[in-house]
Amino acid sequence: MTQWVDPAGHGRERGPVGLFRAWIGILTTPRKFFRQAVAPGDQAPGLVFLAVVVAIEESVRYVLVPGAAPVVGNRPVATAVLAVLVTVVLIAPTGLHLLAAIQTVLLWPVAADRAGISETVQVLAYATAPCVVAGVPWPPLQVVAAGYGSLLLILGLSTVHDVSYVEGTLTGVIPVVLLYGVAFGGFDALSAVV
Repeated sequence: MTQWVDPAGHGRERGPVGLFRAWIGILTTPRKFFRQAVAPGDQAPGLVFLAVVVAIEESVRYVLVPGAAPVVGNRPVATAVLAVLVTVVLIAPTGLHLLAAIQTVLLWPVAADRAGISETVQVLAYATAPCVVAGVPWPPLQVVAAGYGSLLLILGLSTVHDVSYVEGTLTGVIPVVLLYGVAFGGFDALSAVV
């Protein structure tokens, strides 16, 4: 379920270069990326990808947004590092799998021959690629990141689960709201822009 697939086969390449190529691929050629990179039983690269995105986003937010980082015991750096680790190791993967479960239930009525839960996890993880910049305290950039991530999620659902864009949009609304609107702060950024 969480094995790395050899780069010569389906799935993602390992290591920092593989992560960077995945990030570039998802941002520039998302349809091709979702067709070629999302493979059954290959969750580990997607989970690592999400962990890196969240680690960068949270670290940038803690550094650039005054008061965003928690402080316990008058140790701001240690507390911020611990908060990022807890977010990356516990909160992000747990949230991702809960969203994948919700997404799977939402796909049942429209995708009779849908791909598996593993592929849904990967789509959700890779669609967060634009959110590496969501921690930068500039609302227009945050809105663009959340909006592009939302589009990537809908495109990924449509491509991987072989549903129309309308069905992908309808079934992806709840995960989009929870992931990009709430978790990555898209709603707060949008209200600041408008």
